[in-house]
Amino acid sequence: MASTDRYALQRDAIGSVEIFGLIAATEVADVMLKTANVRIKSISNADAGIISVICEGDLAACRAAVDAGKAAGARLDALLGSTLIGRPFADTSALISSHAGTMFETAKPAPPRRARGKKK
Repeated sequence: MASTDRYALQRDAIGSVEIFGLIAATEVADVMLKTANVRIKSISNADAGIISVICEGDLAACRAAVDAGKAAGARLDALLGSTLIGRPFADTSALISSHAGTMFETAKPAPPRRARGKKK
């Protein structure tokens, strides 16, 4: 069933930019999101300040986002590498989701508050 929303995000590509440093990774992610209609799938810390910013969307949008992210990373002298995978196999997406994950915690619901009054 096709979506009628012309801005609906297609997820037929995965792009990744590898950067050194959290500040540079933040700027790269911001530039990638502002450049094209992509979603940041994860920002993961590989080791010793090496951070991968992974986006998903349609192939042309991911290519534009990765190119913009590479330019931002090069400008900050923090670019280590990049890749673009068109129509990734389902296991590839699952591998990224389960093993690359994200370095930020997902929001957890607040614990229920106890009613004020008599102590038991």
